[in-house]
Amino acid sequence: MTTSFNIIGVMSGTSVDGLDLCYVSFYSNNVNNYNIIKCETIDYSNDLKIKLINIINFDTQKIKEIDLKFGEFIGLSINKFISKNKLDIPNLISSHGHTVFHQPNIGKTLQIGNGKVINEITGIKTVNNFREQDVKLGGQGAPLVPIGDKLLFNEYKYCLNLGGFINISIKKEKNIYAYDICALNTVLNHYSKKIGYDYDSDGDLSKKGKVNTKLFNELNELNYYKKQYPKSLGIEFVKEKIIPIINKYNLSEIDVLATYVKHAANQISNNINSNEKVLLSGGGSYNRTLIKILKKDYNVNIFIPNDTIINYKECLIFALIGYLKIKNKINCLKSVTGALKDHSSGDIYN
Repeated sequence: MTTSFNIIGVMSGTSVDGLDLCYVSFYSNNVNNYNIIKCETIDYSNDLKIKLINIINFDTQKIKEIDLKFGEFIGLSINKFISKNKLDIPNLISSHGHTVFHQPNIGKTLQIGNGKVINEITGIKTVNNFREQDVKLGGQGAPLVPIGDKLLFNEYKYCLNLGGFINISIKKEKNIYAYDICALNTVLNHYSKKIGYDYDSDGDLSKKGKVNTKLFNELNELNYYKKQYPKSLGIEFVKEKIIPIINKYNLSEIDVLATYVKHAANQISNNINSNEKVLLSGGGSYNRTLIKILKKDYNVNIFIPNDTIINYKECLIFALIGYLKIKNKINCLKSVTGALKDHSSGDIYN
């Protein structure tokens, strides 16, 4: 008889477009033998969304309060998700939480969504806080997804996640290397909101704009792009570097979007140097303007998977990362983060 280990992966990305839940079963202690049972994105209330967007500006006490509240929201959302879909109670909840700040260069990273509260509300063993240990070991604490790219999507040399930031995993011989390429939806959403849209749906807004060559060139000169990996980005990069550069030019939002999409495509192409297939995931995979530029202007060989993988690949991989943690297996790779060693990261609440 095949035994299954059931996990709910939980993810809240920097784009703040909802709480992603992915119920996945792993079979016979084999991570390659899995089945995604049900996925769902839970919308944030307007109040919670505003808090998550602005949390980086709050004091420590306020952040602690939101950490508890967000843990409560996650726990209640999971209970509802299980009962509504008549799912078996899972063996584990594996929650990435929501990143408040990520500054590994000064040893700081913080994700909210209190694991103890999630465990208390659901009664289900919970793992979270996957980044802190890696930072303490001298690593970037990011990206974490490449362990999943290595174990679950090994047939692709390049895996590209187009979310709030663009992350790439590159397989070379027996190793995997990964890093953040540049910001994406964190920037596009910011300027879309200024003209009354939550995001640039299908790339329809950026398609109408005109690329500003001077801004395009200045963005491409940012120091981060010249750094060798391991390297990673946080929302601070957008607020302190990207937005001030863009705002100097006093362009229409439509032209900003067009220019930034072209910039993102250019940065992607700079990090891919073969005709091998590139697996896409994340909300940016639906940005037709970006996809068209990648194919037409930069000849990138793109493979776009089904909607479940596009929308929930990260969530699936965080389920895997939690599974590896409770089995005491490696879930953080030094080749990716630059930590002193491969290790098994995360805090367990039971």
